[in-house]
Amino acid sequence: QLAGLAVIAFGLWLRFGGPMAEFATDKKSPELFFLGLYVLVGAGAIMSAVGFFGCCGAARESQCLIGTFFACLLVIFAGEVTAGVFAFIGKKVAIQEAQKIYEDAYEDYMKNPAGKVNSTIYRYHVALQCCGKGNVEQQTGLPCPENIQLPKASNCLVEIQNVIDTHLHLVGIVGIAIASITIFGMIFSMVLCCTIRNMREMI
Repeated sequence: QLAGLAVIAFGLWLRFGGPMAEFATDKKSPELFFLGLYVLVGAGAIMSAVGFFGCCGAARESQCLIGTFFACLLVIFAGEVTAGVFAFIGKKVAIQEAQKIYEDAYEDYMKNPAGKVNSTIYRYHVALQCCGKGNVEQQTGLPCPENIQLPKASNCLVEIQNVIDTHLHLVGIVGIAIASITIFGMIFSMVLCCTIRNMREMI
């Protein structure tokens, strides 16, 4: 249950906190990346529910509940592995989608600097701590954050790639940790189920 709640909290933090939240507020967003986060939150919710039933099964010494607990953990484990593989395979597409969103906002701003997109591109710059696409000549006309180190952080496309890479690595680490807990849960549930069965046979 605790692991499931931790996964939910982690998924919600990635979704609504940090630089990626700025892309989520835009009409266009990297759907592939956020789809993986929704799967992560869903898996956490299922893990919490399954953990509750596992506790009930252990307390009541019910082979049926413990067997169901094992089957659910097996399904969750398969889903985690699939989501992990999907996330790493789709990393390049997610990066391209996020970069395309920024490039569209950048082009709209260059066409109409006084328009509404002014605040949109500024939010991206603040969240990513960057400014522009590496063209130093055009940075003077862009809404850049204060105290930003130019030209070191001038290429937002590179910063987008770094942010998504970092977030996906975090997702991978959490996924491996939860998968390990799931494996131990399956092992202990089978041991407990066999122990209960042997005790009943002895009685």
